[in-house]
Amino acid sequence: GGTTAEMATRLCGSSDLYQDDGRKPYASINFVTAHDGFTLNDLVSYEHKHNEANGEHSRDGSDDNLSRNYGVEGPTDDQAILDVRDQQRRNLLTTLLLSQGVPMICGGDEIGRTQDGNNNAYCQDSPISWYDWDISDRDQKLLEFTRALIELRLTQPVLRRRRFFQGRKIQGSDIKDLTWFRSNGMEMTEAEWADASLRVLGLRLAGDAIDENDEYGNRVTGDTLLIMMNGDERPVKFKLPRSVAQGGMDWEALVNTTVTDIPVGKTYRGGRTITLGPLSTIVCRQVPAATNGTS
Repeated sequence: GGTTAEMATRLCGSSDLYQDDGRKPYASINFVTAHDGFTLNDLVSYEHKHNEANGEHSRDGSDDNLSRNYGVEGPTDDQAILDVRDQQRRNLLTTLLLSQGVPMICGGDEIGRTQDGNNNAYCQDSPISWYDWDISDRDQKLLEFTRALIELRLTQPVLRRRRFFQGRKIQGSDIKDLTWFRSNGMEMTEAEWADASLRVLGLRLAGDAIDENDEYGNRVTGDTLLIMMNGDERPVKFKLPRSVAQGGMDWEALVNTTVTDIPVGKTYRGGRTITLGPLSTIVCRQVPAATNGTS
């Protein structure tokens, strides 16, 4: 349970680290990989470092990589393994780019750069550390996915807040600025955060409760987003929150890490139960209820 609660705190900008001394969410520099350690591709392809080329009998570099290979160490032609690796790359980039704070992407992660399992390539001036710009179709899709995530971040002010969430209604908003949901569509309770089996979370970010003004003095507003995460290796049913707005609201899918494309346009009614695929993240935005075309 602690791991899930910790992740929730990091997604919201790590107020436990910065808020007490007056710092803001943008004080948090968020990253999954850096120049030291595995690349993003290698993080989901290797469970052990492979630093033999460094000439130190692989004694250099960290042994604590928090990595997984999903069945085969290193390169493979097994499509099922490649599919789950690709999905995990998308999951990691999604959580990075949708977290409050400043995202730091390690150069090359967006195109699937590999160091062949070397996690300490500072001494390499060789194909191990070079960028291969002749990227595969698989990695081209990752690049396009990353670009779409960056565009989403840039166009949604609720993902770039300058103040920490307060967990309450702001300036007359109908909902709290931040609400966590269980898979049954009900709001999380304090006791449930301590549940060690917790693997599924929903996070609603209210676009009309940002409580900030832009450089012209106008109130900052944007879409209300719903981020749903399934950390289980089985599919999970998730009930979409209902809106308190008159006439109701629908949820339009913007991101689904189980597929390579951003499925813009698919809408679901609030209160409907959808399926989150294994190890998946789905992001929706709230839109006015449609009279037709909604699932």
